[in-house]
Amino acid sequence: MLRRLVENRLALFGLVIVSSVVLVAIFAPWIAPYDYAAINPRAVLMPPSWEHPFGTDYLGRDVLSRVIWGARVSVEVGLVSVGISTVIGTILGAVAGYFGGWVDELIMRFVDIMLCFPTFFLILAVISVLEPSILNIMVVIGFTSWMGVARLVRAEVLSLREREFVMSAKISGLSSWKIITRHIVPNAVGPVIVAATLGVGYAVLVESALSFLGIGVQPPTPSWGSILASGKDAIQIAWWLSFFPGCAILITVLGYNLLGEGLRDILDPRLRGVQ
Repeated sequence: MLRRLVENRLALFGLVIVSSVVLVAIFAPWIAPYDYAAINPRAVLMPPSWEHPFGTDYLGRDVLSRVIWGARVSVEVGLVSVGISTVIGTILGAVAGYFGGWVDELIMRFVDIMLCFPTFFLILAVISVLEPSILNIMVVIGFTSWMGVARLVRAEVLSLREREFVMSAKISGLSSWKIITRHIVPNAVGPVIVAATLGVGYAVLVESALSFLGIGVQPPTPSWGSILASGKDAIQIAWWLSFFPGCAILITVLGYNLLGEGLRDILDPRLRGVQ
């Protein structure tokens, strides 16, 4: 798998981007040149320079430092929310696919009902009721984004439950729960990893959009979406307030998408031409 990943240049490029963003988020306190909340009235709306490579905002805060700290928010929200949605989707999809019958009908009809609502507007409606915070955003995104994973896992389980090793496990007397957790889910994990990787990019976009609308991460905690929002009214005189956080969102989502597509090629034998 590592050899195929290295041979896939786009996937390797995506891995480099994702790793870089994660490292920036982890070491933000040591990488950021200034305190992200430090106000300097003498440096209001300064254009990019050696002193402030990304310029300053309307309060004189260093935009580079705020973008670096914003990476931490995006990584936290992306990984935790996708972790929640992946666990929920995997459990429900595995149960529906393995047991079938009325259990499958009940779960999949609930999935269909959830899919009737546009996901972003559902998240927007729930967040508008709750108190805006990083924790609430992660939980809401996770609990409203599991449907695709559930359908994907169900399709895999429907195929796996008829295999010989599952039949042997049943004959040996293993319980249904042990068969699902020990034999079926580990063999269906490939597509789940791909879906989770692509889902992180979506979660980053959702968090940025919520912060842009003012119902996401609240000040003074920096978020790429909130930095974009602060620059929308001054885009003609302070273009850097929108340009640099926008580039950060673009590059991060692109990295996750490239990595996800590369993992799909690596983990799916049919896409490698293996019969």
